[in-house]
Amino acid sequence: MTNLMLFSNYFYPFMSYIIMNFMSMMMTMIFIMIGMSFLTLMERKILGYIQLRKGPNKSMITGITQPFNDAIKLFSKEMFILNKSNLIIFFMSPLLNLSLSLLLWFSLPFISNLYSMKFSMLFIFSCMSSSILPIMMSGWSSNSNYSMIGMMRTIAQTISYEISFILIIMSPMILSESFNLMSISNHQSLIWYLITIMPLFMMFFLSILAELNRTPFDLMEGESELVSGFNTEYFSGSFAMIFMAEYMNIMFMSMMMLMLFTNINISSIMFMSMMMSICFSIIWIRGILPRIRYDELMFLCWKKFLPISMNFLLFIMGIKSVMLF
Repeated sequence: MTNLMLFSNYFYPFMSYIIMNFMSMMMTMIFIMIGMSFLTLMERKILGYIQLRKGPNKSMITGITQPFNDAIKLFSKEMFILNKSNLIIFFMSPLLNLSLSLLLWFSLPFISNLYSMKFSMLFIFSCMSSSILPIMMSGWSSNSNYSMIGMMRTIAQTISYEISFILIIMSPMILSESFNLMSISNHQSLIWYLITIMPLFMMFFLSILAELNRTPFDLMEGESELVSGFNTEYFSGSFAMIFMAEYMNIMFMSMMMLMLFTNINISSIMFMSMMMSICFSIIWIRGILPRIRYDELMFLCWKKFLPISMNFLLFIMGIKSVMLF
């Protein structure tokens, strides 16, 4: 009887702890999905006004329910089998892409206290490096020349920019002496890295555009060249999942950019306002800039971003070593 009471005293609090954390994670995922859907509406509205038109404005009040109408339309469309395509890989790759985008959000401190994410930056690097796999699977399994060319472009672009991207992030990590995203943000209580290493902040923003395959670095899709790139053959819910992953990554990268270079409280209105301003900038750039040539894209990465980020990193490491001695 005593053993049973001891078991119940430990088991029920533990299970309630697990259930509450699981519920909080599920609620967070739902709100991320809702935020992502309204980000698509914001993009369509901004691009509409840039092109001197209204954008979605017929669905309920000023088109507010348009993202949900689009989701219902896409997920209710017919699914059919492509001739000579690898069926399992073709349909699994969008789901894997969406899963990796959701996994990125587990590195943020407000998701759950179920686990200790002391090395959240390493987790982010792992998820970002793995995000090339579903695109590679999509391009290969589609049995389409357009998809294959888009896939090869994406692999080259992502691998190239990941090197400079990681080197840029290493500078705030060395300055704060931490692999934890929240610790890096808290370390900037006296002065923001946005002020001290402003060139890295600007390079980080451009690297985000390249990592997300957004204009002017959208060589992966290249509508004027490759129809739609690696997702040319996708339709219905698979097509929706690819773009859900893209817009969730935009939101996450905006938050990570603020946490790496500022010390704004993550739950404050100011943080959300600045995050939306970064999302607005990413969308605004799509409406005003043309796509750059592929050789210019690679030149910018290997001849500009990589040397500058390495020089900054060596300079910061030198200062830290002098301070230690």
